[in-house]
Amino acid sequence: MRLSLLGTISLLLAAVPSLYAVHQEYETGVVLKVEQKAHTRVLYYIVNTPVTQDDPYYEVSIRFGDAICVGEYDPRHAADAPPGEWQVGASVQARVEKHHMFIKGPGMTERDLVIIRHTPAREAKDTKDTSQPASRNKN
Repeated sequence: MRLSLLGTISLLLAAVPSLYAVHQEYETGVVLKVEQKAHTRVLYYIVNTPVTQDDPYYEVSIRFGDAICVGEYDPRHAADAPPGEWQVGASVQARVEKHHMFIKGPGMTERDLVIIRHTPAREAKDTKDTSQPASRNKN
């Protein structure tokens, strides 16, 4: 009796943390921009001359409602391209945590992007009124 009571209590205590875990839901976002960039790092010096290497990465901007998250995606290999579903204007499922954005891929895979910038989304508004053609001056 005592052994089964201890087993039951230990199972309940093991299950309690999972009850309080915060499970972020996926949000639908729109890819605004995918831009290839590179980090340059110094490998070594030859007579005060640095020998460098460029490590490519991608900056991916995704709009979620009234916010834009810019994340840094590091491909596994230098020649790898970002996933094909990350086209400008495409809809993606992602969950955003404090410093990471997890973009859902095919199946149950997730791509981890480090968030480098949060900005509010502003609507593009033209200050000029384009409803009427501009008048031409005749000299």
